[in-house]
Amino acid sequence: MPQSVAPRLGLLVLAGALVVITLASLAWGAREIAPGVVWQAVIDPVAGVNDHAVVRDLRLPRTVVGLVAGAALGVAGALLQGITRNPIADPGLLGVNAGASLAVLAAISLLGIGSAAGFVWFAFVGAALAAVIVYVVASLGWGGATPVKLALVGAAFTAIATSAITLVLLTDESVLAQYRFWSVGSLVNRPWSTVAVVLPFVLVGLVLAVPTGRFLNATALGDDLARGLGQNLLVGRLMVATSVVLLCGSATSLVGPVAFVGLMVPHVARMIVGPDYRWVLPYSALLGPVVLLVADVAGRLVARPAEIEAGLVVAVIGAPVLIALVRRSPEVSS
Repeated sequence: MPQSVAPRLGLLVLAGALVVITLASLAWGAREIAPGVVWQAVIDPVAGVNDHAVVRDLRLPRTVVGLVAGAALGVAGALLQGITRNPIADPGLLGVNAGASLAVLAAISLLGIGSAAGFVWFAFVGAALAAVIVYVVASLGWGGATPVKLALVGAAFTAIATSAITLVLLTDESVLAQYRFWSVGSLVNRPWSTVAVVLPFVLVGLVLAVPTGRFLNATALGDDLARGLGQNLLVGRLMVATSVVLLCGSATSLVGPVAFVGLMVPHVARMIVGPDYRWVLPYSALLGPVVLLVADVAGRLVARPAEIEAGLVVAVIGAPVLIALVRRSPEVSS
C-alpha cells in the first residue's frame, strides 16, 4: 500500500470511531436510549417524549461541546509540541491555560459572572495576554524567542498565575464554589449560546493551523535550516501562536482547563503517522474529541446514576497511558 494511502485510510477509520463515540454519547448515560430513538430525537423530535427531550436538550449540546473542545485541545497540543520542539508540551506550557483560568477567576470574583457564556470573552483575553507576555519576555535578550526560552518563561508565568488563583480561592469561599465546578473540566450545562460564541473562534484557529504543518516540519530541523528552506520564522510562529490562543481560549472557556488531552493526543497521532505534522494535525483534530467524549461517556457509566466529570476521567485514564507512551517513545526517553 502506498505511504500516502495509509494515513488517509487511518483518517477514515478515526472518523468512523468518532461517529461511533458520538452516537454512544447521545445514547448512553443514566438513562439508556435505543439508537433508533436517538436518531428520531435528532432528526424529528416529538414534543412530550422524555427520551427525545433528554437527547435534544442535554446530551446533544454536551456532545457538541466535547467535539469542539476536543478538536481544539488536540490541535493546540500538537502545535505547541511542534513549535517548541518539546514532546511534553501541552496547552498549559506557554501559560495560555493559566492566563485563561486567571481571567475567568477574575470574572467570577470581581464581576460576579457565573455562566459559561460570560466566561468565554475573559478566557480569550486571559489566554491572549498570557501568550503575548510570555512571547515578549522570551524575546528579550540574545537569540530571541527560542523554544527553550518560551518553555521556561511559560512555566514561570504558569507558576505565578497558579499562585494568584490559589490566593484568591483561599480567601473567598463563594468564588471557590463556582470556580471549582468549572476548573475540574466538565461538558455539562454548556448552553447552545456558549457554543455559538466559541465555535467561530475554534474554526478560525483550525483554519490557521492547517497550513502550519510544513512550517513545523521545517522548524523541527532547526531555525537555520528552516530559513534555508524558505520559511519565514516570524510569520510562522505568529500563525501558530494565534491559532493556539484561539483554540486554548475557546476550549478553556467551554470545558475548563482539561489536562492530558493536548499532551497525550499528539503522541498517539505521531505513533500512527510519524512526525509529519501535515498528518499529525488532522489526526489530532479527530483524536482529541474521541478521547474527550470517551472520558465523558465513561464518567456517566461508572458512577450511575451520578456522574464523574470528564476532566477527572481524562486525568485518570490519561496519566497511565501517557506514561506508557513516554516509555515507548524514543524522542522522550532519549
